[in-house]
Amino acid sequence: MRFTPRGTRFFELLTDAARNLVTATALLRELVAAEPGEREPLAKRLHEVEHHGDELLHTIMVELNSSFVTPFDREDIQALAAKIDDVLDFMDTAADLAVLYRLDAFPPGTDVLVRVLCRASELTAESMPGLAKVGELEPFWIEINELENEADRIYRRILAHLFEPGGDALEVLKTKEVVEQFELAADAFEHLADVVQTIAVKES
Repeated sequence: MRFTPRGTRFFELLTDAARNLVTATALLRELVAAEPGEREPLAKRLHEVEHHGDELLHTIMVELNSSFVTPFDREDIQALAAKIDDVLDFMDTAADLAVLYRLDAFPPGTDVLVRVLCRASELTAESMPGLAKVGELEPFWIEINELENEADRIYRRILAHLFEPGGDALEVLKTKEVVEQFELAADAFEHLADVVQTIAVKES
């Protein structure tokens, strides 16, 4: 048996971490749709979710250090956990900056970009239990790659709108910095999927 009972603990923890992403993207979607005065409580809740993600990452690292046998390479487990954490960090930063910068409104297309992140988080949460049969996860990394490409296109359209003549330069810069975090989160999802693909290649 390649996958020991102890090894299944990693699948459970990574699945919990991925489900945490679903919670985070749902909160981010609420925040983008909210009025400026309603954003701070949502940002605080998202920060709590991010903190829970940090705790899960710590648990995974402790498990790695105490396990003699792991289901696949230790560095790949560590990389996968770290990429999940990266997604959370970018979303938490976006929410925090939106509150700190007191954005009046998100530019058109931001809600569409966040919907892409929601789909990516759902796919990730659905796919993590499949790590035990990682060779069957090819549709996962293919769709994540497509979502990242879509996120890039949406982000470019948002930038085009932001830099139209007549906008307030300071507001443009602040808004760009916030929306950029969404695009970085989409990139992080792709990097996460790349790790899954790497594991699949090694295990094939």
